[in-house]
Amino acid sequence: MNLRKALTVDDVIPEVSAVTVEGIIREMVAFLDGRGKLRDAQAALQSVLEREKKMSTGVGHGVAIPHGKTDTVDELVTCVGRSAQGVDFAGPDGERVHILVMTISPANRTGPHIQFISEIARLLKEGDRRRAYLAAEDAAGMYRALLQ
Repeated sequence: MNLRKALTVDDVIPEVSAVTVEGIIREMVAFLDGRGKLRDAQAALQSVLEREKKMSTGVGHGVAIPHGKTDTVDELVTCVGRSAQGVDFAGPDGERVHILVMTISPANRTGPHIQFISEIARLLKEGDRRRAYLAAEDAAGMYRALLQ
């Protein structure tokens, strides 16, 4: 998957304001909706919240990848954010989450969804990349750190 096609600097939220898992998900869905990427923000929100109820999307190392599938998008849409305070996503290592990656995909297309989550998780396993992302001063720096 070409992450540069799926994610641009305009898809970066330098600092999320929400302090709960549901709040983060709502904020990120609203961000995607504000960018005109969703036909039905409420349906997209429900898909991500339902997925989170099934199992936490906290993957460890301070990273969470909330995601959902819905017919309200024609292609994979995504955004990334940072939480200085950190949020408890109940990840496997118990660390608070500071790096957030959201993706919403069409319900009938599994390939791009799985490829994106796999690729972003692989990138964020690198400690140097996570540290650079968290230390970046703005959205452009976060974007560069993520996709360098």
